[in-house]
Amino acid sequence: MLLSLLFRSMAASALVGLLGLTQPALAQTNADPVLLAALQASKTPALALLEMRDGKVSREAVVGLRRNDQTESAKLDDLWATGSDAKPMTVALVARLVDRGLLAWDAPLSKLWPALAQSVRPEYGQITLAQLLSHRAGLPRDCSDADYFAAFHADTRPLPQQRLDYLRKALNEAPVAAAGAGQHYSNTGFVLAGAIAETVTGVAYETLMRQEVFEPLGMSSASFAATRQGQNMGHRNGRPVAEKFSTAEDGNPLMYSPAGAELHMTLRDWAKFCLDQLAGAKDQGKLLSKAAYRKMQTNTDGPRSALGWLAPPSIMGRKGPVLQHSGSDGNWMAYVVLFPEQGTGVLVAANAGEDMGADAAAKAVLKAVLPGLSPAN
Repeated sequence: MLLSLLFRSMAASALVGLLGLTQPALAQTNADPVLLAALQASKTPALALLEMRDGKVSREAVVGLRRNDQTESAKLDDLWATGSDAKPMTVALVARLVDRGLLAWDAPLSKLWPALAQSVRPEYGQITLAQLLSHRAGLPRDCSDADYFAAFHADTRPLPQQRLDYLRKALNEAPVAAAGAGQHYSNTGFVLAGAIAETVTGVAYETLMRQEVFEPLGMSSASFAATRQGQNMGHRNGRPVAEKFSTAEDGNPLMYSPAGAELHMTLRDWAKFCLDQLAGAKDQGKLLSKAAYRKMQTNTDGPRSALGWLAPPSIMGRKGPVLQHSGSDGNWMAYVVLFPEQGTGVLVAANAGEDMGADAAAKAVLKAVLPGLSPAN
């Protein structure tokens, strides 16, 4: 054991020299060699890793800086943006309402929200929650009017009202396919699902998420708010971004939250949701009914589409079944990969966007850890 620890320390020290990282940047990270190696070819300031086995967190590590113009180390309890990795959490919220009888997976929009259905293209009147949440509703990815979308950054009206206005505009654009005809990734579909949840409960999506998902699972750090000065910061174009959600550089406007916009939390709190999903795959979940977990995690159309999750048969050479997603707002990057049959999973987060190499760095971490991510003997 001592020789193993010494070897890891020597390997980490060697990588520190290669990367030119200063000791203060590694003070609380244990200098994880997998993360250090992934940073070598990246301009990403920091990377974080969390592994799950046997119903608990089995490994946590973080390497690098909170912001690249200062020397403070990123820490294990820092917040990270999950981006579109929050889509399964939106599905879990909807599933709670389905379990309660307030919604139904296969009810059409004309029944779920008659007033909206009457004001949009008639093709959309028959789309269902299950289609929306598996990207099979035929909706475009986003509203095509970029100026209209950007105006929501400065909108100060209540978020449910903003979402309603957005949907009236977006759902009057032509579909990209007939409902049910294959998978076509759509953020708008998740905004619509979140707004439907608001309509049947009379409660804003953000509050519903806190009440129905975050609080029951003890995800106390989860918040639809940007990180602040003195905390871990997202980066773009080589510099930290103080997100105020007032410009396109700040990522998506807050009204886009049901699609995964600007949800920040610690990796350990994110893991609480993922561990519940793994437990649910074995009929031991806390948050949802057994039927709801099966509905979320089962392919609905082809080899990739579940509800909120992408479900390919394998990932990076590791055989599934797999539940996975990636997320970014241009300032952050995050990946989640779960193996429900094995009860294992991994989270990787970076405090930068694709333009600084965060996507490649995160994938390098996944490639390094996935072969060894198996249940404990």
